[in-house]
Amino acid sequence: MNTLLQGVVERLVRTGNLKVTAPDGTVETFGDGSGAPVHVVVKNHQAQRAILLDPTLAFPEAYMNGEIDFVEGDVLEFLRIVYQNMGPDGIDAAWTKAIEGIRVVFRRLQQLNTATRSRRNVQHHYDLSREFYRLFLDEDMQYSCAYFERPDMTLEEAQLAKKRHLAAKMRLQPDQQVLDIGSGWGGLGLYLAGTFDVNVLGITLSSEQHALATDRAHDAGLESRVHFELKDYRDLRERFDRIISVGMFEHVGVNHYRAFFDRCAALLKPDGVMVLHSIGRAGPPTATNAFIRKHIFPGGYIPALSEVFPHIEKAGLMVTDVEILRLHYAETLKHWRERFLAQRERVVDIYDERFARMWDFYLAGSEAAFRWQDLMVFQLQISLKNDAVPITRDYIGKCEKALAMHEMGHAQARPARRPRKTGRRVADRD
Repeated sequence: MNTLLQGVVERLVRTGNLKVTAPDGTVETFGDGSGAPVHVVVKNHQAQRAILLDPTLAFPEAYMNGEIDFVEGDVLEFLRIVYQNMGPDGIDAAWTKAIEGIRVVFRRLQQLNTATRSRRNVQHHYDLSREFYRLFLDEDMQYSCAYFERPDMTLEEAQLAKKRHLAAKMRLQPDQQVLDIGSGWGGLGLYLAGTFDVNVLGITLSSEQHALATDRAHDAGLESRVHFELKDYRDLRERFDRIISVGMFEHVGVNHYRAFFDRCAALLKPDGVMVLHSIGRAGPPTATNAFIRKHIFPGGYIPALSEVFPHIEKAGLMVTDVEILRLHYAETLKHWRERFLAQRERVVDIYDERFARMWDFYLAGSEAAFRWQDLMVFQLQISLKNDAVPITRDYIGKCEKALAMHEMGHAQARPARRPRKTGRRVADRD
């Protein structure tokens, strides 16, 4: 095993049970032997040198290319050992710290997300095969953090709870105009329109998402209430009673935060309410993970709250509620990865082995970051006026309970058609 790499791993891994087989066949053991064993095989010297120089990018790329395999354990267990030993300061090697420092310096250049570049970045990830996403997402195709009110919830139950939770914070009333920025495959917009009888405009930059969301609105008989468009948020000029954005802010880029919140302020009616749901960072600002930026979300960035609040203030908006979801996304990703691995052969059929390995590392690495590093999800409720919502948070729980009762009654009533104006009754209960 490379002497320099061995020294780095020895300093890093003090606890845990890690074995590494080097390209020359030698086996080194690291840690105190505690926990589940993980045995990594590095197959060639080129991969070993690359990992030494730039581990955050080279290790996942070597795994993608089949230059690394696991004899015992898997990606998630390996990252557990690394992250639990590493702490917040990263790998203790001068050259790796220098590389990460350079990435921080140049992060703004990597996030120049013009309208054209934003569309290209979105298409890179979200215009993959519909069949592929159906393999591991819930039935409603929710591709964002679920809300686990109970640890024994199924993924479908937790994603429905997420929609209830967000809707409760929006204080919806029938016939309001709602904007969904980053509407995905349409599930949230359809839920809001069908439950509250509001009018929803959903915008996305993904052609695949737009096509499926439009088909779903037609199939649900909600095309008069929900409309989806291929449009950038910067091109909107209408005014809305409510704005919701889930899992889109991570694609805005730190250079464009002021423009984003300025536009939201202009789009929001004077007594309007916005709810922003985004991945965030509990620690200080840094650069996007090199593997994620290159292979998964080009142009993406996960902000610290300290980077977000100043731009909200400068746009003349105020934050009326903040909620931090800590381990909810770790649990969501656990469900996704279990489903993904159960369908791995089909993933390889749709794409190839390298793609399957890339997505395995992405899902495992993301779960590890939420579980053992500083990633979390924040939900911000934002308005132009400080009296746009009640002065206590009781209304959120009350609305969620009313929605749950409504959904239970609706499920028991199937296959009868949904009665009109159901949203008015839900709103009245709140």
